[in-house]
Amino acid sequence: MPELPEVEVVRRGLERHVIGVTIDAVEVLHPRPLRRDPLGPDGFAEAVRGRTITAVRRRGKYFWLALDDTDAVLGHLGMSGQMLIQAPTAAVERHLRVSFALSNCAQMRFVDQRMFGGVSYAPGGADLPDEITHIARDPLDPEFDVDAVVRRMRGRGSAVKRQLLDQTLVSGVGNIYADEALWRTGLHGERPGDRLTRAQATQVLGHAREVMGEALVQGGTSFDDLYVNVNGESGYFDRSLHAYGREDEPCDRCGTAIRRASFMNRSSYFCPKCQPVPRLRR
Repeated sequence: MPELPEVEVVRRGLERHVIGVTIDAVEVLHPRPLRRDPLGPDGFAEAVRGRTITAVRRRGKYFWLALDDTDAVLGHLGMSGQMLIQAPTAAVERHLRVSFALSNCAQMRFVDQRMFGGVSYAPGGADLPDEITHIARDPLDPEFDVDAVVRRMRGRGSAVKRQLLDQTLVSGVGNIYADEALWRTGLHGERPGDRLTRAQATQVLGHAREVMGEALVQGGTSFDDLYVNVNGESGYFDRSLHAYGREDEPCDRCGTAIRRASFMNRSSYFCPKCQPVPRLRR
């Protein structure tokens, strides 16, 4: 699933192309991406038609287009969503779900192969849609309160990786960047939060910010052609990963083979020497 850097890449790309542009028409080619919108496909199209995009914002893995500084189109990429800016004459993507005709003679296309993502109309959501007020700020947000998050992490007995993935605690971090931040900090993902020192908790959040910032510069992480920017181009941060996806490869720090472990129906990657498994409490 696209994480903060991938979504921020899309947000920045949209910002370059659609600010001040009016949505002239909307075509919904499949209803599933609008399953969370109570207006339904026809109501969504009617609500956003003729509206001018005044800002493109993001909170964690969600992004939204402010309409006339009042309402918004809220979007989530899910596992395979893409928001592309194309010429009207460009070939239609196989998995095109929603198409927006823009007043600058371009088309904004929401493409989603697996259809776990979606868009919806958010009345009054220009600054922050009500649907995502529970989502915490992320480490790249200027208003992210590191000290407050550290206190909450150290007050919980749940594993540090689970906490990094808790979008109500710290948003935008997913499986890839959690593993990378933990590797850089030298922490195993199963270490309980209440067994972290203040320095360790601060460091892992700092490394999450650091690794996501580096990924953002490189266009995000793309393991296949599903994760692309608004021009359909892949990121290349996967070449800089130290832990995630590197099972049996030597650790870049100590040379020990990276291991993979099952985690919440996914996988965790770690160095058994640099990130020793925490001992169980007696």
